[in-house]
Amino acid sequence: MIRLGTGRLDRLVAVGAHCDDIAIGAGGTLLTMCRARPGIRVDALVLSGGGGEREREERAALAAFCPGADLRLTVLKLPDGRLPAHWEEAKAAVEELRERTEPDLLLAPRTDDAHQDHRGLARLLPTVFRDHLVLGYEIVKWDGDLGRMGVYQPLSPEVAEEKVRLLQEHYPSQRHRPWYDREAFLGLARIRGIECHARYAEAFATTKLTLDLGTFHQGE
Repeated sequence: MIRLGTGRLDRLVAVGAHCDDIAIGAGGTLLTMCRARPGIRVDALVLSGGGGEREREERAALAAFCPGADLRLTVLKLPDGRLPAHWEEAKAAVEELRERTEPDLLLAPRTDDAHQDHRGLARLLPTVFRDHLVLGYEIVKWDGDLGRMGVYQPLSPEVAEEKVRLLQEHYPSQRHRPWYDREAFLGLARIRGIECHARYAEAFATTKLTLDLGTFHQGE
């Protein structure tokens, strides 16, 4: 398996259309990164669920998924399932986020996600963060839109188990959903782990990535 490391990561942006999107799609990656980089700044934006139980769940959950981080979370009140009709408000929120941070990495939904809110947010990000690496996370759901991914973050068994535990603990409002269970989350992580020669992993899509592999000098 080909591996590429990263340079210094001081600032991270994570965005979701709904409360729990970020944790489901990239919770293990957040745990891994925040533990490896104490004090990393995480600017998180969620477009819906503000002002009620869902926001309270999200604040507690992301605090747990970002241990030791400088977490700055904004949860808005756009209506669930209606992002295309609220494009201007969503773009204004992303532009405001852009004004206050210069991230080294963005975690966001995939551009080919079947849910219109996820897909809309994913397509909005590059219009504002035009020169940044965006990794598109996947969210297991009934739509059956999981695809072939190309970027992987291996997860230790301990991190994979902790991700599932935190999802169950911090989002009680979602436990009634037939796909929201331990088997689904660990099963997908196991499949993605197989694909990258690890026990567990989270997988991401990216549309543009610039490499810096050094310059060849004759005689070296």
